[in-house]
Amino acid sequence: MSEAVPQRQRRYPRASSANALFVVWKSPSRKNVSPVRVVGLGGMFIHEADPPPPGTLLQLLFETPAGRVRARAAVRSAEVGRGMGVAFIEMRQEERARLANLLKHLLL
Repeated sequence: MSEAVPQRQRRYPRASSANALFVVWKSPSRKNVSPVRVVGLGGMFIHEADPPPPGTLLQLLFETPAGRVRARAAVRSAEVGRGMGVAFIEMRQEERARLANLLKHLLL
């Protein structure tokens, strides 16, 4: 008999961006534009065939209907061929409000 694996409790709801959102990301050694698969107030999953390793710090820039969002993030997980999960570590308050507005729209 197998036991159910408990799902990790997420701090913030997440929304699929359905390929409608792209992010410009910059690491110390690379710069790229990639589609965002999932986004939340705590971070996002970015599709990237050759993601940087966990722990890498990134600068992010993406557009929302309310305007641009710039953020600093850290790569938390990476899988070659699939992408990377990043956690936001710094974002100005007005940009966080733009992100919250985007999420409200995506979660409808």
